[in-house]
Amino acid sequence: MVVTNKYVLKWVEEMAALTKPDKIVWLDGSLEEKKKLEDECVASGEMIELNQDILPGCFYHRTAANDVARVEDRTFICSKTKEEAGPTNNWMDPAEMYAKLTPMFDGSMKGRTMYVLPYIMGPAGSPLSKVGIELTDSLYVVLNMRIMTRMGDIAWKQLGDDSEFVKGLHSKADIDADKRYIAHFPQDYTIWSINSGYGGNVILAKKCFALRIASVLAKEQDWMAEHMLILGIENEATGKTQYVTGAFPSACGKTNLAMLIPPAYAKGYKVFTVGDDIAWMRPFPDGHLYAINPENGFFGVAPGTSMESNPNALLTTKSNTIFTNVALTDDKNVWWKGMGVPAPDHMIDWLGNEWNKGDDEKAAAHPNSRFTAPASQCPSISPEWENPQGVPVSAILFGGRRAKTAPLVYQSFDWNHGVFVGATMASETTAAAAGAVGVVRRDPMAMKPFIGYNAGDYFAHWLHLGTLIEKKPLIFNVNWFKTDANGKFMWPGYGDNFRVLEWVLKRCNNEVDARKTPIGYIPYAKDIDLTGLDGYTTADIENLLTIEKDVWEEEIAGIEKHFAGFDRLPAELENQLQALKDRFAAI
Repeated sequence: MVVTNKYVLKWVEEMAALTKPDKIVWLDGSLEEKKKLEDECVASGEMIELNQDILPGCFYHRTAANDVARVEDRTFICSKTKEEAGPTNNWMDPAEMYAKLTPMFDGSMKGRTMYVLPYIMGPAGSPLSKVGIELTDSLYVVLNMRIMTRMGDIAWKQLGDDSEFVKGLHSKADIDADKRYIAHFPQDYTIWSINSGYGGNVILAKKCFALRIASVLAKEQDWMAEHMLILGIENEATGKTQYVTGAFPSACGKTNLAMLIPPAYAKGYKVFTVGDDIAWMRPFPDGHLYAINPENGFFGVAPGTSMESNPNALLTTKSNTIFTNVALTDDKNVWWKGMGVPAPDHMIDWLGNEWNKGDDEKAAAHPNSRFTAPASQCPSISPEWENPQGVPVSAILFGGRRAKTAPLVYQSFDWNHGVFVGATMASETTAAAAGAVGVVRRDPMAMKPFIGYNAGDYFAHWLHLGTLIEKKPLIFNVNWFKTDANGKFMWPGYGDNFRVLEWVLKRCNNEVDARKTPIGYIPYAKDIDLTGLDGYTTADIENLLTIEKDVWEEEIAGIEKHFAGFDRLPAELENQLQALKDRFAAI
């Protein structure tokens, strides 16, 4: 289709004058275009075609050794004032950042092609969806964006002549780590990324748009852009499906939960995946909070993904997937540590070097190696995942990795208390490699790196949304990682987390009572179904639900320190903290 949108044409003309590509290609999203670009990518060596008998439609890519992950220290929110960016973001004056980056982008696409890539975040035609355009000189980015977004003519049609779209400019430039910047300009709805080829820094639709810029839009327009999974649980006996969203810091089983397979006892239930990473949520006139997954694919961590840990994720990658920085086998298959199959005798590692049996298996694939796979291929994908209205949310989960503090599950007293629970969520470090073991790292709503404005205002926005939602989701905290005196996990996790989800939904439906404690409502141990869970008794559940006053007094001190770091903390959260203190003092 011919693009006639004057705002798009003017912007592309300006960016092309700056970056000076040899040619400009306007993408339409067709299958013919996809095949042509894949062939070009293979011919240039940017990607390797994998064994099409084993992995049809799949390709392999290596990033530069200095370009393997998101770079939070090079990621900036360029709001008009430092106060608007707040204490959790790196800030630079927008004029200063534009002045810094413009010379870097000047001529950065010489000898290359600029691809003009239009895309939709969310189902086409949804009142919750948004249009973006990314300009890039990377075919790897183009082919990943084809998977992660709905791109091409479908986006041009939705945009029409509108001036409102998120503008993304990316150039690989020289992959110079010292000149690597991912800059967000909220007032311009613009993202500039330079000197990186790693997905998290260059697939600008993902964290950059869908969280950082979208969080600003959400604040302005009374909705929510959250780092959350969305799953549906169908009760075949009632014919009812209820939806749960959940925010978890890294290494807390977020994707595994999104694609959970219920244990054998739960024969009358099915779990469906709506999204594994990001949720956009908006109050609707019927009083409910509705959620969509703005993405079209999964950008998942490969190491540890197996038929045991997450069969649905692994099965999703069996076709039409791009693998990044994993190990390459001699028969052009892929391998990583924790895949569930023995390492071959010989491979090529993620750096392109020979790997032989006996070498360090962890080094074969980078710890942050990835797969980009279409969500539609997930065996557990929800029939409602592309519903333009989204799905109504019954419950919101917050969670973290806590050895002693948090019980297996508890429910907040109300919405405002739930915001307090989310604002104080934390995980503990688990290995010396990540610093001292047991250090508490606070990550409010699992959004700390992704809030596009002042975090205090973000908390206030959550509190404000509570006044707009008539039928509020109940808010819970879960902890799969409580340990005994020997450091052994007390809960089996994985599919058995469904037992906790079942209790959560029973609370949403007023089907089960709970015990009031200083931190929230706790299950009665008898109400966690242990059918088929060998070796677990009601006494074990009681231990998982224990709240220790001295441990929580330490937690309160940690929360006080945490809150002291925010310059615009809402008074309501201070009130919630004081109320928590008072409840423990009364014991």
